[in-house]
Amino acid sequence: MTTVLAETTDLLQQLIRNECVNDGTPASGHEVRSADLLASYLTAPGVEMKRYEPSPGRGSLVVRIEGTDKNAPSLHLMGHTDVVPVTRSGWQHDPFAGELIDGEVWGRGAIDMLDVTASMAVALKRLLHSGFRPKGTLIYSAVADEEALGTWGAQWLTEHAWDDVKSDYLVTEFGGVRMPIGTGTKLPIMTAEKGSQWTRLRVKGTPGHGSMPYKSDNALVKASELITRIARYKAPLHVGGLWKQFVDAIDLPAVQRVALTNAASFDAALDRVPTGADRMIYAATRTTLSPNIAQSGVKLNIIPDTAEVQIDIRTLPGDDGETVHKMLREAAGDLWRDVELVEEGHNPATSSPRDTPLWDALTKVTQRLIPGSTTVPFLIVGATDSRFFRRKGVVAYGYGLMSEKIPFGEFSKLFHGNNERIDQDTLALMTPLWDGVVREMLG
Repeated sequence: MTTVLAETTDLLQQLIRNECVNDGTPASGHEVRSADLLASYLTAPGVEMKRYEPSPGRGSLVVRIEGTDKNAPSLHLMGHTDVVPVTRSGWQHDPFAGELIDGEVWGRGAIDMLDVTASMAVALKRLLHSGFRPKGTLIYSAVADEEALGTWGAQWLTEHAWDDVKSDYLVTEFGGVRMPIGTGTKLPIMTAEKGSQWTRLRVKGTPGHGSMPYKSDNALVKASELITRIARYKAPLHVGGLWKQFVDAIDLPAVQRVALTNAASFDAALDRVPTGADRMIYAATRTTLSPNIAQSGVKLNIIPDTAEVQIDIRTLPGDDGETVHKMLREAAGDLWRDVELVEEGHNPATSSPRDTPLWDALTKVTQRLIPGSTTVPFLIVGATDSRFFRRKGVVAYGYGLMSEKIPFGEFSKLFHGNNERIDQDTLALMTPLWDGVVREMLG
């Protein structure tokens, strides 16, 4: 094992063991543990380092190396340190032990995204120790609360410490996983991400005695039908713009390329896509509505007069706001007359242009590390901290480099799933990726 790989592996294991679990409550996370760890790891003469703790325990770290040329572009490498909760009974190994087993580091956050956070830090430390002086300012951040909307992390920093984190270009999670579609090694750079419009609906009924359910107006029964209809609903298809750029870039046979960019043939073509990729492609071409939480009833022998359904809605550009309301009405059909929209949060989709020096640098370094590979544009179907920076004019991409050790179908299930792990071949690609990109952009 090389010194660099051993160092990256060790730092990743320590981050996993810090158990910075973010359950969405302000008192969770405790990311200050990892902010302290990384601050200690990166301390060096002449390095400007700041820690922020806007709420107790919710710590973020920002490291700045000022450039020698104030007119040169600046680059920000951003990782987050919080992880989502686990169901321990579903794991083969302790999710917070950070064990190295058969060349894989196991633990919550190994893929999402402590591998990137750790490898960026190792690359930065090695750059500092090599005497590298960037022409443009280089920033590294390890932020809190990404897994719960970024309130105490990236959002807070962009609102309260903008001068410390602003840059021309930014890289964070997540891309570089080998797509099991097309010809050759195709590695997506995430130039965009979907928005979200999380929505709470209230279904109305009429109370009554639980012993007489015949012809009752049971809000929970109606809510169950509403949930089924929403889950089955297919939003309008988007096969232009970024999706067409992606399909054109992955060297598909002409028939398949046409099928995947034509609304009439798309669904049939999707059925022939490899398992794992089909879910991501569906989400990349449609706004999705996923009813994930339902609540109803106050007592077992009372027919409920209300039920609430919470829906995770992820929007493509142009599909938010009233367009989502139209989709919900179409999905609900005749049930809509008994539905009230109680609450929703608006988070519009964001994107960055492809024709930039950062795209060129990522592509050049990638082709050095994985000869014969091609970078292609794609979008993240979830949400990342990039959105806060894009809204302030920063060009932001999601990237990384993944080996072939974990098959795509399994890899995609590890995000927020059981038995999350990352292989060392991936870690061996990540650290030189960031080193190379910094030298290309700022050298």
